[in-house]
This record gives sequence, C-alpha cells and structure tokens, in this order.
Amino acid sequence: MTAVRQRKASKGKDPGPSSQNLKPDCSTEPRERFLNGGFSWWKILCLFTGSIVGVSLGLLCCIYVATLHENDQWFSNIKEVEREISFRTECGLYYSYYKQMLKAPSIQQGLYELIHDNTTESKRTVNILQRMNVYQEVFLSILYRQLPIQTYLEPIYFYIYTVFALQTVYVIALFITSWLLSDSWLAGALSGVWYILNRVDTTRVEFTISLRENWSIPFFALQVAAITCYLRPHLKPMHQRVLLWIMFVSTFCFSLTWQFNQFILLVQALIFFTLDCLDFLSAEQVVYLYLIQVSSLILVWLLQFCNSMIMGSLVLSFIVSALFIKHFQTGLKTGGFIVRVGKLALHTLLVLTLTFFINFLAKKALQLKSDEHIFKFIKAKFGFGATRDFDASLYLCEEAFGLLPLDTFERLAGTVLLYPYLCTLSVLFILLLVVALSNLSLNGAGGNTEEEDRTFNMRSDVAYNLLHTVFFGLLAFSTMRMKYLWTGHMCAFAAFGVCGKEVWALYLRVLHCNTKTTMRLIRYSVPIIIMAFLYYKFWPRLMEEVSELREFYDPDTVELMEWIR
Repeated sequence: MTAVRQRKASKGKDPGPSSQNLKPDCSTEPRERFLNGGFSWWKILCLFTGSIVGVSLGLLCCIYVATLHENDQWFSNIKEVEREISFRTECGLYYSYYKQMLKAPSIQQGLYELIHDNTTESKRTVNILQRMNVYQEVFLSILYRQLPIQTYLEPIYFYIYTVFALQTVYVIALFITSWLLSDSWLAGALSGVWYILNRVDTTRVEFTISLRENWSIPFFALQVAAITCYLRPHLKPMHQRVLLWIMFVSTFCFSLTWQFNQFILLVQALIFFTLDCLDFLSAEQVVYLYLIQVSSLILVWLLQFCNSMIMGSLVLSFIVSALFIKHFQTGLKTGGFIVRVGKLALHTLLVLTLTFFINFLAKKALQLKSDEHIFKFIKAKFGFGATRDFDASLYLCEEAFGLLPLDTFERLAGTVLLYPYLCTLSVLFILLLVVALSNLSLNGAGGNTEEEDRTFNMRSDVAYNLLHTVFFGLLAFSTMRMKYLWTGHMCAFAAFGVCGKEVWALYLRVLHCNTKTTMRLIRYSVPIIIMAFLYYKFWPRLMEEVSELREFYDPDTVELMEWIR
C-alpha cells in the first residue's frame, strides 16, 4: 500500500432596484466608461491596484498548492520511480502518455505511437487521441522539446508546474467575475481568499495533479468571466468581438481537456435557454452563445478523429433543436402573461421533444453505444431502476459519484462563505422571479431593454451567474465530483453579494437608510472586516499546514516497479 510517513528532521525547500439613483463609485470599477475609454487617473490607479491584487492572489494560490504537494511527498528528494508512483489512479496513465511522447525519437513518431497504441488495452490497437483527452500531454511534451529548459528543469517538474500554474488562471478568472459583478476589486480579493481557504472543497490539484478537471476547470472559469463581461450593457462592437473570441478559445480548451465536456456544456446551454425564455438575453446574444459551444465541440470532434460521442451528445442535439424551434416559432414573446406562459410551455416541450428525437437518430446513424453506461448510471442513481451494467455499477460504488456530504457545508460555514452565499442566493433568486414575471407581463418588450421606470430590475450578467450557481449547485448536490465546478464560482458569487449593490440596496431600502454614503460605507467596510477576521482565524493554520513535512513511502511498489524494469 502507498503510505505517507512523517518526515523527521527535514527541511523543505449593476445597480439594484432601490439604488438606481446611486452613481457607480470610481474607486473600484471597470464599468461602461472604462469600456468606452473615458477614464480618470483615479480609475486607472484603482484598475492597476485591482489587477495587481488579482495576479498576486493567483500566484499565491499556485505557490500554496505547490508547497503542499512538495511538503506532503518530499517530491524533490525522492527517486524518479517514486515520483511517478505518486500519481494516483488514472493520473499515472495520463502522465505516461506525456512521458511516451518525450521518449519518442521525434514528435511525428510519438504521435504515431499514440494513434496506433497497442499497450493500453490488451490485444487491441486503439487511437489514444480519439479515446482520451490527452492533447494537453501532447502539447506539453512538444513545448518541453522546443523550449531551452531541458538542462535545468526535469520533464516531471515542467508537467506539475504547468498544472499548478493553471490555478493562477482559475483564481484570476474568479477575481474578474466577482469584480465585474460588483464593480469592486475588493470582491475579487475576497473571492480569491475564500477560494484558498476552502481548498479542500474547491480543488484537489495538490494530490491529483493529472486529473482532467484540473486542466479544464480553470478554462471554464475563464469562459464564465468572459460571458459575465459580454452580458454587461453598452459594450462596443469591438469589445464584443474580443470577448466572443475569448469565450470560444476558453470553451474549446475546456472541451478538449475533459471527457465530461458535453455534460457540463449541456447544463450551461440549459441556463442560456432559461435566460432566453425569461427575456434576460437578446436573440443575438443567445445565438452567439450557442454557436460558440457548437463550434468548440465540432473543433474538438475533428481533433479527436471524429469521435462519435461528441456528435451523438445531448448538448448538440439540444442546441440544434433550440435554434430550429426559435427560428420557426414566431411571436413567442408577444401577448399577455397567460398567453406567453402557454407559449413558453409549448416552446419548451417542442425543444425537448426534438432534442431527444435528433439524439436518437444521431445515435442510430453513428451506431453509438459507448455512452449508454452513463445514462444507465443516472437512471439507477435516481432510483428509476437497477442496472447490471459493469461501468454503471462501478460509478455507483465510487464515492466521488455519490451525493454531496453534509460536512461540506460545515467547512464552508467555518470560513464564513456559506452565510453570505445563501443570503445573496435567496434574495437574488426572489428578485429574479419578480423580474421574470414582470418581463413576461410586458407585451413583446424584452427584459434586457432599459426600463428606468420599473421598480425591480436585474442585469443580464447577474441573472446568468445566479442561474449558473443554482444549476451547478444542484449538479454538485447530486454528484460529489462535480462540486469543484460549483464551489469555485460560489466564492465569486458570495463575494459579489458582500460587495455588490444589488443585495445591500434591498436591505437598506427596507431599513429606510438607502443613501449613497451608507451604501459606500457598507460595501467597503464589510469585506475588509471579513478578510481581517479570516486572516486572524486562518493564518496560523495555514502556516502550520505549510510547515508540516512528510515523505512519500511505498517501498514494496518501488521494488516491484524496479524489478519490472
């Protein structure tokens, strides 16, 4: 058994409903005037300060997880075979393809060996690039060959440092998301601090380095940040095009690096569909968001040698159905409230029916059966029938695919993350329902048009992030492994609630003290107080954690591997 023993004597190396009269504060925003070019020196200073804080928090998280990994394994002091054994479960398999590419005489020969692999499966030759998401290993091996770093950086260190560096991207993406939502870089700082302190529930990168989610989720967070910015009002066409390209690249990288891409994008497509039905998005925005998902998946399909699972995925069938029905069902957003609700119910039924019909035809045409165990697993998991399928039963026995443990919420509450998150979620969800009902009551007037005389309103970017945390929160509840898609965004969303105007404006309006001075005092003082408390409570624990030294110890497996060699 692999064990870790204690190391002895060793040293390691948009404004809310009652705040429409409040002008945005210049000290913490990049808002519309930033995007339009109108800037003061004070705003530039605040933008610079916020950027420095965001990058610093990202680098701090990267160094933190790298230090934990080193201290837990004494990675720099153990032998190469021990380092490779330390990659757990399928992580070792993924790393072996990186190592295989490096050992190949040439890049072309390495790619040929992956395409015609006869060692992974017994008595079968398979195309690894088609069957698995290992393009990141291929890219890193090529990059390592080309860069002049072989003399001072070992291949395994280049590999793990790259994965740790993606944590920097992840934290910066969360920082940007909460900053855009709240117009305060203090929200970004708070989201980064929460992400680091809740490391147990936000990432497992320090002990499952090669796992596909550690490569893909940072790109997914970057995509969410780009969507948040894209849905803000008054963007110039040039900024919209830039953001669309960022969304495409991040969606493509996310889809290429994780086998669960189609299921995650299906959840996101359902969010777009819901926002479209409730008039929070314009027709142009919805079409662009759908097309980005489709184009990314098609490009991944081409790179994976026409992988039939992608073309037979539910997300592609759903997007085709949604666009087709949307094009031919004219007058969907006209009429009174009852008429519009009836039309939306019919619209939803038509889209879902056509989705399953197209998906059935696609699987029949492609003779696709490789993903049947996933649907059998879902059916058995939610009590719709037992299954004797081996793969589905294996998923059911795996703890990671079980329900989210309740002690997760105890840990989240201990870092003062859960309470502001629940307050923000409940208040904004009620506001979303009110605004949605108001949108449906308007005869053909979209909810994303400016209605200055309306009592309640909600920005499209806020509505998207609200539904994002709801949908992926439900996914996390049902499957524990998917919680890492939720908890990171949870940090950004809770920080937005603490530093944004939407929630505080409602509270202050109830207390009849909704003034500009009070709003500014609360938005700046509360996050600072929370971060001060977190520093006082958790800084000693962090120092104790990073000072605890252990050593990887598995002599039996090492002896076996050396005998095999």
